[in-house]
Amino acid sequence: MNAPLYCASKAALTMLTTQYAKALPGVRINAVDPGYTATDLNGHTGTQTVTEGTDAIVALATEAPGSPSGRVVDRAGDLP
Repeated sequence: MNAPLYCASKAALTMLTTQYAKALPGVRINAVDPGYTATDLNGHTGTQTVTEGTDAIVALATEAPGSPSGRVVDRAGDLP
């Protein structure tokens, strides 16, 4: 499926994450891609559970102080 608006919004979010991280070096700014998670929003057609979808969020929230900023991550780690 071709979804140019969705892809453009993801690109904008990545750009904003890196720009905020540069502008606010004293604050850790990161974004999370939860993946295709089964929720009400998609009629529970997602390929992973809600718990799996929160893995990256929990990982970022529990990182040690001084961890890198300006990243976009998913369950597997940093995204390019």
